[in-house]
Amino acid sequence: MNDFKMTRRHFGLFAAGVAAASAMPFAARAAAGETAVAATFPGNWEDGYRTVLSPLVKEAGYGLTIAPSMAQDQLAKVMASPGNPPYDTLLMSPGQMAVAIENDIIQKIDPSRLKNWGMLDPAFQGEYGPTVTIEVNGIAYNPDLVPRPKGYRDLFENPAYSGLVSWTGFGSNTAVMAYTEMAKIFGSGPNDMNAVFKLFKEHPDQLKGVVDSTNHQMTLFQQGEIAVFMCSTGNVARLKSMGLKAEYVAPETGAPAAPVNIHLTKGAKNLDAAYAYMDAAISKAAQDKLKLPPTEMFPTNKDVALTLEIEAYVTREQLGNMVYPDWGAINKNRADWIRQFDALVAG
Repeated sequence: MNDFKMTRRHFGLFAAGVAAASAMPFAARAAAGETAVAATFPGNWEDGYRTVLSPLVKEAGYGLTIAPSMAQDQLAKVMASPGNPPYDTLLMSPGQMAVAIENDIIQKIDPSRLKNWGMLDPAFQGEYGPTVTIEVNGIAYNPDLVPRPKGYRDLFENPAYSGLVSWTGFGSNTAVMAYTEMAKIFGSGPNDMNAVFKLFKEHPDQLKGVVDSTNHQMTLFQQGEIAVFMCSTGNVARLKSMGLKAEYVAPETGAPAAPVNIHLTKGAKNLDAAYAYMDAAISKAAQDKLKLPPTEMFPTNKDVALTLEIEAYVTREQLGNMVYPDWGAINKNRADWIRQFDALVAG
C-alpha cells in the first residue's frame, strides 16, 4: 500500500476507480438490484452528488442511492455490520481511510475497470479509491459583523470576536485540523492538545459557541447568531450562493487541507453500480459542474479548468503548500481528545 504523505514538494493521495458499463439493459440490471448505495457527507455534498451524479450513473445504466452520513458515522455503521455493509461505497478523508483499512472494511479497486483513470493526476490514483476533491480549510467570517481575522490567534485575543465564534468537537475533520494548528501556535506542536484545552478554559465565552456540526454552524451563521466558524471553502461557497455575506480566510499559519476519497466497501453488493458511481464522480462532465457554486469542489480531473473563484482559494501549484495533518497521530489520540473536549464543554 502507498504511504500517504504531504510535503511542500510532493503530494501523494490515494485514488481509484471507475467501471465500464455492462451490456445488460438498465431495467434488467435495476431489477437485479444494480443500484449503488453511496455514503456521502450531508449538506453541499449530498445535494451536489444527488443532482449531478445520479443522472450520470443512470445514463451508464445503473441506479444510485445517496445516503448522507458523516465519515465517523459511516465507519461506525460499517464496523457494526462488517459482513453486511449498509453502503457499497464510503466517502472519507485519510484519517478515516486509515481506520477503514486497519479494520478491513474497504477493498482495493481494480484499475482495469476504470474508464476515467487516465484523467486523474497520478497523485490522485491509488489503491483504495479515487480522490474526488481536495478540501481546503480555514476560517469563515461575516465581514458586516467582524473584521477579517489573520488566523486562529485573533479569535482568542481580539475582543471583536468575543461571543461570535462557533466551534465543533473533535469528531469533525475540519475542527480537528484547526485544533492541531492551534496546538502548534499555543503549545509545543500539533499533538499538544492540552494547550488547546487550556486556551478554551481561559476563554469560557468560546465554549458557549460549541455545537454538534458544521451544518449547525452554517444555520447559526445564516441567522446572524455567530459571525465566525472553522470551514472548508465549500461551506463559504454554499453561504454565498444563498446571498449571505461570507468570506474565507486562509490562516496566516497555513490552510489545513485533506483529500476526499470514494472507497469500495468489503462485501459491497452492487460492484458494477459502485464503479459506475466512482466513474461519474471523477468524470469531466461531473467535475465541470461540481466546481461551480454552490459546491465549488476542487477538481481532480486534470482536464477540468479551475474557476477564478477556486483559484482565489488555491491553485494546482499551491496544493503542495497546504498544511496536511498527521492522521496517524490524530487517530491515535482522537478518542481521548474527544473525551476531554466533551467533558470541558459539559463543564
